Amino acid sequence: MELDAIDLKILRELQADARLTNVELASRVNLSPSPCLARVKALETAGYIRQRVTLLDPARLGLHINVFIHVTLENQHRDGLDAFEAAVTALPNVMECYLMSGDADYLLRVMVADMSAYETLITDRISRIPGIRNIRSSFALKQVLYTTAVPVPDASGDA
Repeated sequence: MELDAIDLKILRELQADARLTNVELASRVNLSPSPCLARVKALETAGYIRQRVTLLDPARLGLHINVFIHVTLENQHRDGLDAFEAAVTALPNVMECYLMSGDADYLLRVMVADMSAYETLITDRISRIPGIRNIRSSFALKQVLYTTAVPVPDASGDA
């Protein structure tokens, strides 16, 4: 699917506010509602729109600590990587998990309420995953920037 300027504007608008009604979105992108809805459905079908979510305030839910955990495995065989990834994706406190190059095999971002919750997560859950050689953690002191918005290029290709 070739994206035009209107498609890109639709993506930017929905990314900023997924609660927009079709009528509101159509008005913002200068389309009538019916063609706007058809474009949104086409963007969904083509996979540009994966899902729509509601972003919650972690602090209001008592999640005050953001931790980046570097995990090194004993080996990097496919079975071990698959087992680790399956175990980590089952942990609700893990917000993100990346297979990395460099010193650690994985980088996790987790959110916990306090140090006791962090200790429990490390000692009772993560360290019990088979094949782990090393776990190192870094605590975020301050969140300087956080966005879920993917850079959407404009019609000229600039993000």
